[in-house]
Amino acid sequence: MNALREVLRDAGLELVWFDSMGAKSSCIAVDAGGGECVLIDPGAAAMQPSYPLPPREKAALRRRAVQRIRSAARRCSTVIITHYHYDHHILPSDGDLGGENIYAGKKLYVKDPNKYINMSQWRRARLFLEEILAAHNLRLADFQAEPRQEEFPDPVESLRHAHERDYGDYAGRRRELLARGREWFRRLTRRWRRGPWVRDEILLPDGTAILTGDGRRLRVGGALVEIYPPWFHGVEYDRAGWVTPVYIESRGYRIFYTSDLMGPIIEDYAYHIHDLSPDIVVVDGPPTYLYPYMFNRVNLNRAIDNMIRIIDSRPRVVIYDHHLLREANWRKRVEKVLEHAKASKVAVVTAAEAVGEEPLIDRIAGQARGRE
Repeated sequence: MNALREVLRDAGLELVWFDSMGAKSSCIAVDAGGGECVLIDPGAAAMQPSYPLPPREKAALRRRAVQRIRSAARRCSTVIITHYHYDHHILPSDGDLGGENIYAGKKLYVKDPNKYINMSQWRRARLFLEEILAAHNLRLADFQAEPRQEEFPDPVESLRHAHERDYGDYAGRRRELLARGREWFRRLTRRWRRGPWVRDEILLPDGTAILTGDGRRLRVGGALVEIYPPWFHGVEYDRAGWVTPVYIESRGYRIFYTSDLMGPIIEDYAYHIHDLSPDIVVVDGPPTYLYPYMFNRVNLNRAIDNMIRIIDSRPRVVIYDHHLLREANWRKRVEKVLEHAKASKVAVVTAAEAVGEEPLIDRIAGQARGRE
């Protein structure tokens, strides 16, 4: 474990907060050199009702996560928000921030609020931007524009490896779900065409710059940062929308941060990550706490197979966390992944383990067993 922590330290990667620490989050900071730091997904949410803690304790853990994020934000000049779920961004008005604007003076690269976004996140994006602008007595209406795009390619059509997978008896059901998803996507494109859109760049008097991140490459200090075009937040046509994973080259290390790919479930994403041969992968595992009612066996198996493929690229460290650490049986659900990692001598650990702690859900489960 000391060798693992040494890799993270040498890469300048800080695991700010993750689900294994007791609140929903997937926040990292990367020291890019030259006094520059990149903060990715500064968000935190209290655990879901099924998580075995009283609400007051969940709220307290969420406050701790926000304070940790707040501290990291003070050191970072650049902030990336991959999507608008509240475990990935904090609203400026959040009471746990104590009135501090963690975005002031930053270069803020945000998920495009205008396209490849579902309607929930469309609204959340605008609320987020409205709150930032309100601090300067500005209105979002002053930064709107007419839509600049008429056609939106269907991203499912390019998912070759996902289409090639043998789904067995599930194939018919999958075709039905894809047909429904295609219609959902078409409805969204009609909404995107109507607008109004938010400008790609907004510059504020205090030096804050709000920029669309999707597909952008930038230099921060000595680091190369690539914000990906939108990938699905889970399965094909996932109603949760899209996220923008991040790839960073810094200090001689290649780091891939998945954001929310839920496994990853989609084969093409796993193939791509494998082919990059990253040294460090920060990956959100499958949402086993939703199994089997909202997350089925087929997609769990896809997520397991895809993680095994990523492990086969021989990264030095895999941080396997986020959705996965929301229920006590997570190790059993992804046992094949953990066994393959051990056999391959690849370090696959939770964020809590990477910083020398036991995952909170494991500790709670152990205490429960001790009382039986």
